[in-house]
Amino acid sequence: MKKLENKVVFITGGSSGIGLCCALAAANEGAKIAIADMNKEEGEKALAQIKAITKDAIFILCDVSKAENCEKAIAETVKYFGRLDAACNNAGIGGVAAATGDYPLDAWEKVIDVNLNGVFYCVKYELQQMVKQGGGVIVNMSSILGHVGFSTACAYTSAKHALIGLTQTVAWEYGTQGIRINSICPGFIETPMLKNAGLLDNKPVHDMIAGMHAMKRLGKPEEIANTFCWLISNDASFVTGASILVDGGYTAQ
Repeated sequence: MKKLENKVVFITGGSSGIGLCCALAAANEGAKIAIADMNKEEGEKALAQIKAITKDAIFILCDVSKAENCEKAIAETVKYFGRLDAACNNAGIGGVAAATGDYPLDAWEKVIDVNLNGVFYCVKYELQQMVKQGGGVIVNMSSILGHVGFSTACAYTSAKHALIGLTQTVAWEYGTQGIRINSICPGFIETPMLKNAGLLDNKPVHDMIAGMHAMKRLGKPEEIANTFCWLISNDASFVTGASILVDGGYTAQ
């Protein structure tokens, strides 16, 4: 029997990168998948990839920065599949690069709206459903920048730190109700977000970033997805409130 057989898994930012890899990995373990994303075209392409593994998959158009979108996405998932066993709150943006004193207010608000408020909205409605059905597992996608500072990324770093606090608080509030919640903190991963920022195709920059990790390389999205599947499986039944670093040794120095 597969590790996630017949589990219903909801994933935000599921059209590419880490989110899509989490969806594919969970599908391979027998899960039913709902991916949510604000990019309809990319979401439908991702859905086709997932449906090559399982027919039990849907795409939901969702802007996580809007609470009503998050509430509706959870409701659609439950309406289609009947329940919600696990969630990956992964949708996020990098934001502009600027020193804190020069950081544009609108850029700050946009990053916080997506990376923090969006996760809170999803967690809120995921919890309501999981309490109703008697249990579930939530994974919030934080970052190494949830543990350390990073010059020119005050908004992103602040949001990712806050996610760890949110995760720990929910673990204490719902630990006796059959609900587990954890955060994953990836290092620099080869994703479209890094590519779009020009950090993968520029070899000197790529090598510099790789050199920040003890393993002297960037991570693969599949390596984060493997951690996600473990966390939402029964193999991690005594793990809650944890912040799991999957960072190739970035924070070990």
